[in-house]
Amino acid sequence: MITEEIFIANLKCGGCENTIKTKLGGLQGVNSVEVDHEKDLVTVTHTDETKRKDLTDLLHHLGYPEATEENGLLLQLKSYASCIVGRMTKD
Repeated sequence: MITEEIFIANLKCGGCENTIKTKLGGLQGVNSVEVDHEKDLVTVTHTDETKRKDLTDLLHHLGYPEATEENGLLLQLKSYASCIVGRMTKD
């Protein structure tokens, strides 16, 4: 198993967390996803078949770029949409 720690931008609440856990957890080879709001950190445990780039590309697509990436208005808006979806689908 491989564990990746990815610091992200735009993490706001439990809705964001739910979306991130659901979407990353759906990738083949991903075993667990943890989200730390205080550190803006996503920790993913996965097999060799999943690559870090797959994880960061999906996070970017959802509006949660790595903290070192440029974070423009479009990504911020995407994160709000992902957050809303996460709130609506939260158990």
